[in-house]
Amino acid sequence: MLNDRLLVRIPTEEGERRSTGGILIPATAQMNKRLIWGEVVAAGPNVRSVEEGDRVLFSPEDRHEVEVQGEDFLILRERDIHAIAAPRVEPGGTGLYL
Repeated sequence: MLNDRLLVRIPTEEGERRSTGGILIPATAQMNKRLIWGEVVAAGPNVRSVEEGDRVLFSPEDRHEVEVQGEDFLILRERDIHAIAAPRVEPGGTGLYL
């Protein structure tokens, strides 16, 4: 990866979902402006706050898809990340940098 780029595994959200109230949401329902989580697979040398294995929150509109060895990934810039969930945070913390 170059500069501030991140290689992120595409989340596999298949099928129907249920809301917290129990309402069934079909797979074809489109959710506008909904941020999604993905796992960082690789990071460029100028990335400062994200490491491999972190989960990152980003907008699906700010992405570029790429296929590597038959698997689909996303390339994002570090500045397009909205939050990071990382196990390296201090004990008792939430694990999120917002």
